[in-house]
Amino acid sequence: MPKSNLAPQHTLSAPTFFASFIQTLTDIFVDKGVLLMLIIAPIIYGFFYPWPYSTEVVNHVPVGIIDNDNSNLSRTIIRYASASPQLDTQRFINEHAAKEAMWSNDIAGYMIIPTGLERQVLSGKAANVIVLGNGGYFILNKNVQLGFLQAVSTVSAGIEVKKSVAQGAYAPTAAKNTQAVPLKIMPLYNQTEGYGAYVVPAVSILILQQTLLMATAMLIGTWYEQRRHATSIRGWLGRIMALSLLSFIMGCFYYGWAFELHHYARGENMLGSLLFLALFCPTVATLGCVLGLWFRQRERSLQILIFSSLPIFFVSGYPWPADQLPDILQAVRWLFPTTPAINTSVQLNQMGASVSQVASGFYVLVALWLFYFILLLLFRWRTQPQSSSQNKTAG
Repeated sequence: MPKSNLAPQHTLSAPTFFASFIQTLTDIFVDKGVLLMLIIAPIIYGFFYPWPYSTEVVNHVPVGIIDNDNSNLSRTIIRYASASPQLDTQRFINEHAAKEAMWSNDIAGYMIIPTGLERQVLSGKAANVIVLGNGGYFILNKNVQLGFLQAVSTVSAGIEVKKSVAQGAYAPTAAKNTQAVPLKIMPLYNQTEGYGAYVVPAVSILILQQTLLMATAMLIGTWYEQRRHATSIRGWLGRIMALSLLSFIMGCFYYGWAFELHHYARGENMLGSLLFLALFCPTVATLGCVLGLWFRQRERSLQILIFSSLPIFFVSGYPWPADQLPDILQAVRWLFPTTPAINTSVQLNQMGASVSQVASGFYVLVALWLFYFILLLLFRWRTQPQSSSQNKTAG
């Protein structure tokens, strides 16, 4: 657009807080691209992102069994494995056929029952079965290992009970002695150990951040192209408040409707979660304003930010322990709001932590907001038109 047709450069755009707040809301709702990023995209993600994980737990994983013993014991093991809800078993005549099935992605693993297994067990010698899983798919591999482990362990316990009874032990006592130290594993906060309940609440914070960042940077980039970006400090605060308000509503949509629909753990500390959103959204919006002034073009924010989601999530410390990251990433990751935000959100909303117990996350978000706002003031000073910077109404 030629500069001669642009808005006058010597006036600040909506310099007061309230006027800037209203103008920003108006511009958001007339700009279809920004509206798509800020409101429509989070709603669509809320519907469809959890959908593939609706079954939560992986069951009926196809596996193979090679029975080289063909004995009563091997058939018992196969029967128990086939009864497992985690496994769908099929027989193979040899290991080569099972490998070909795994290379064709027909099975995720297989068990080999060696020749002479029953004879070794009856003679009291050590005996083993071999389970091989495709470690390239760790969730499937876990189910393969766990399903076969439970089947073999159950059969082994039965054999031990029979031996003890044969030696004169009382049957209930023999059964009890097969596990001298009983182990009970009780997962907290995600009792089904579902994948969706694990990943969606954390990714929701990443979705809120990335959509708000892109929408804000797009809007500021548009204003820069139209020479409407200049405003007072109070004007910038009004812009941040307007953008944060809409993202806050999207956060409530996730904490409320989306998590409720998919039966994820939620609402354990609702007031703390709302307080978190009230701090998280302005922090992200302020960073988006900085990026918008830095990029200075509407499309550039999409070109750059759309590729940053996966690395930001990876370094957040949620999918992978942060202390196992390279040293430089352990430092760089604190530049992103999601680094303190994801864990703080999960601890408040899913685990019921108090605000004081996650205070460090709040302190980091406050520090990031101050850091971003100082950057915003620097970029504002550098990008402010000369005539506007001389306007004493600024600030």
